[in-house]
Amino acid sequence: MVAVDKGFVNNMFSVEGKAVLVTGATGALGSVLSKAYGYAGAKVFMTGRNKEKLQALKDEFCAEGIDCDFFAADPAIEDDVKATVKACVEKYGEINVLAVCHGCNKPQNVLDQSVEDWQAIMDADCRSVYIVTKYVAEQMVAQGKGGKMVVVTSQRSKRGMAGYTGYCTSKGGVDLMVNCLACDLTAKYHINVNSLCPTVFRSDLTEWMFDPDSQVYKNFLVREPVGRLAEPNDFVGYALFLSSAASDYITGANCDCSGGYLVV
Repeated sequence: MVAVDKGFVNNMFSVEGKAVLVTGATGALGSVLSKAYGYAGAKVFMTGRNKEKLQALKDEFCAEGIDCDFFAADPAIEDDVKATVKACVEKYGEINVLAVCHGCNKPQNVLDQSVEDWQAIMDADCRSVYIVTKYVAEQMVAQGKGGKMVVVTSQRSKRGMAGYTGYCTSKGGVDLMVNCLACDLTAKYHINVNSLCPTVFRSDLTEWMFDPDSQVYKNFLVREPVGRLAEPNDFVGYALFLSSAASDYITGANCDCSGGYLVV
């Protein structure tokens, strides 16, 4: 007899009823993933630094029947993160899934970049992830039910680039952090931790790269076997997969979702 459970197969991608905390929820990817989790039946708790944008997202989502709320906070500030976790638990009773979608960059040549600017990128993109995952992990351990963490990094964690000494270093650090968090949290506490590593996707900051007549766009396509740059929707399936029971045997992975960028 084939040992596979029909109930598991039918429900393995479900996140219905899960309490999902999304950081960077006002960004291009964070907002899309927040709505996708909501469409999938999860209870979505959003956080970011812009209260007005968070309120607008809540209004939009609630109008579509999504159970959601928000708390304005800076993920790089420890007390803000503690307050966010507390607010999420007060609203939904627990945290089952963490989706880390925040980040920033300020490209500069190392000769022009101040130590303070470099440190600001590291704090925003690396230190902040440590703070968020630490306090959410403490909450998940206290709940005793396991959990899933999905951390968005970048293919820049694997490839250097001029002007990116801060960004590449921070994303590389986070991918290694994910490896270590998996070692700390999965076997003992059943908390799976993985990262998504996209290449360029459309946002307000990257829209200029999507001009098909520009040399920047053409140069990217040389390294993109999929034949195009990404849209935020391209990462919804991967995020839901890593948040569900379908990925229970995957942890510590830096998941390539770059359209084949690394193979060329």
